[in-house]
Amino acid sequence: MTLRERLQDAMKEAMRAKQPDRLSTLRLINAAIKDRDIAARVDGADGMVSDEEITAILGRMVRQRIESARAYEEGGRLELAEKERAEIGVIEDFLPRQLDPEEVEAAISAAIAEVGATTIRDMGKVMAELKSRYTGQMDFSAVGPMVKDRLG
Repeated sequence: MTLRERLQDAMKEAMRAKQPDRLSTLRLINAAIKDRDIAARVDGADGMVSDEEITAILGRMVRQRIESARAYEEGGRLELAEKERAEIGVIEDFLPRQLDPEEVEAAISAAIAEVGATTIRDMGKVMAELKSRYTGQMDFSAVGPMVKDRLG
């Protein structure tokens, strides 16, 4: 079952179970995917984004909500921060399991060995290798400095 199908099934289930908050978040996800589908058609692709692209969209949505929740907390709007966190929970249901710190370290070591990286100039190759294998499973904004430390 594709990620797109899982999302559609979850949306139907949320409707049946009368879960308005979950349904709202699932509709936002579907809207973001449809926007990307339309953009892909304009770019000349077949019009349906892949599961990898959907995973990337979901990852961006989680990051946006984390930033929003932080801003709401700083502004004293705790009810809105809580709403953002609830949306994060729904979105994360469809993302692959996040790697723990030890697994991230092992993945970085494997990627460095795989591409034969020895200097900081090879950082792009290492990051490309990690992104090709672990999209949605690790935070690349945190992994970048770790790779840089290893190669630098």
